[in-house]
Amino acid sequence: MDMLNQKQKIIMIVGIVIIIIVIIFYYINSTKEIYNPTQTNEVVEEIEEEEEISEEEQKIIVHITGAVVNNGIVEVKESARINDVIEEAGGVTDDADLSNVNLAYAVKDGQKIYIPSKNDKESTEDLKIISEEAGTDIINEVDEAQTSGKVNINTATKEELQTLSGIGESTASKIITYREENGKFKKIEDIKNVPGIGDAKFENIKDKITV
Repeated sequence: MDMLNQKQKIIMIVGIVIIIIVIIFYYINSTKEIYNPTQTNEVVEEIEEEEEISEEEQKIIVHITGAVVNNGIVEVKESARINDVIEEAGGVTDDADLSNVNLAYAVKDGQKIYIPSKNDKESTEDLKIISEEAGTDIINEVDEAQTSGKVNINTATKEELQTLSGIGESTASKIITYREENGKFKKIEDIKNVPGIGDAKFENIKDKITV
């Protein structure tokens, strides 16, 4: 009789343990997040789509005419130069005249660029007047520095900046670093934001620089 009671107790204990294990197992599986490969793939696709949208937002629209293969609207990266725009337009024609075109000029959204040909009879000044009347931001892309003898602080190299009075290699590097980090100088006075260029140094170079 005692052995029977003892067996019943053991069976009851085992049953209780099994019930506890089942409850724990059910609780764990009901609360943990189930891995779903399909959902993971969807998340990856969403991230890729967001990256594509972000990349699209960094594009700008430019209008190019003149001595290029395809005149019209082109889409380029925000950091594009005139050379990049020309490439998007299929390159220049055989009669293109790039002698006064600054291919390294950074373009901006909504800009119109005119690439002159060797057959253009207008002078540089005439082209500038035509540019203003036509609403073209860049035409023949003659940098003021080329016609006035001034140093363009937005495009000048380190060596060109060092030709300015009081501007050494270190300061020239700071000017380049500043415009790379903050964009083009909007007016010549902005150069005073560069460390090392105060009022006195600016007064010495203001008549020799342009933007």
